[in-house]
Amino acid sequence: MSDLTPTRSVVLELKDERRAMHEGYVFLDEKCLLLAGEILRELGEYDALQAELLAAQVAAIAALQAAVARHGLEGLQVHPAGSLADGDVRRRLRPLMGVRLQDVTWEGGAPGPSPAPLDRSTEAEACRSAFLDLIGRAARLAAIAGNLERLSAEYRRAVRRARALQDVLLPELDSTVYDLESRLEELEQEDAIWTRQRRPA
Repeated sequence: MSDLTPTRSVVLELKDERRAMHEGYVFLDEKCLLLAGEILRELGEYDALQAELLAAQVAAIAALQAAVARHGLEGLQVHPAGSLADGDVRRRLRPLMGVRLQDVTWEGGAPGPSPAPLDRSTEAEACRSAFLDLIGRAARLAAIAGNLERLSAEYRRAVRRARALQDVLLPELDSTVYDLESRLEELEQEDAIWTRQRRPA
């Protein structure tokens, strides 16, 4: 039983509070739907990019094998590495329901200038380009993986809050309002009986 004094104003305040809580629940429910939709979209993109990355890895391994076959392992190891100093990971932030999502692209294209190799070959250049391609794909995949982690955490938080409102707070408030209205009705009946008894015959 509630410790609140049963008055009409208290009941009206609690009903207003319940209305606000219900609106909060509806908002959280809609937020969960939006987050779930974005999670599915990001998962689809993640799967597609992962498949592309795996294919690019196979191509990079094949290019590495061809370069090793052409130069030998020691010969390929002394080939100068390209500089990635001109490369850059570009991030574009986009908020969704309080979650900071990011889209990432690798900009820089080809490796920067490096000393010319003594034994230049198309196999070595193809190997360098294939592994450079992996950088851009991996950066995009990593950004989506981060988005999925943040979306998942926010989705779980929103679901917990919505369940707390629906299963705990709203039923408690309904019970309190029902209890106060019952007590208020009893008090009004007692007042009416007392007034009739005090009225002179």
